[in-house]
Amino acid sequence: MIEQSLAPVENLAFVSALRNSTFMYPLVNAGHILGVSMLVGGIVPLDLRLLGLWRSYPVMVFVDVLRITSVIGLGLAVVCGALLFATAAVDYAGSPLFQAKILLVLLGVLNALILGRVLKHEDIRSLPMKARMPSSVRVRAGMSLVGWISVLILGRLLGYF
Repeated sequence: MIEQSLAPVENLAFVSALRNSTFMYPLVNAGHILGVSMLVGGIVPLDLRLLGLWRSYPVMVFVDVLRITSVIGLGLAVVCGALLFATAAVDYAGSPLFQAKILLVLLGVLNALILGRVLKHEDIRSLPMKARMPSSVRVRAGMSLVGWISVLILGRLLGYF
């Protein structure tokens, strides 16, 4: 039912032009890949630091820099991903892999928002540099790591199934 309501999206003039373009579709695809790489490339080291790696480096350096990188990457991935989705909306919407990916993206964003609040509540800026992160932070970081890597894997599987 939802799939049929998406058929008009695929027939929009700019979506047809994108799908049939020799240059634009690959550029949008590259934009999506760049966004995902910035997102996951920022999240993985940040989560690993929150889990306890690299304790000789201040945690806030990771938080302040990599959170921005990840947010920009997420924005780019969402914009380009929405354009890619539109080119085959009916097929993507019906794919269990795509549905799982989108669910994990939403859960990942929700977890990141909660983790941001937990970091403020735990006041990690005042922790000694080599201190172990509170368990509430470590659990959220672990969930983030597993979730975003799963999103990456599901996204790659979409290209093959």
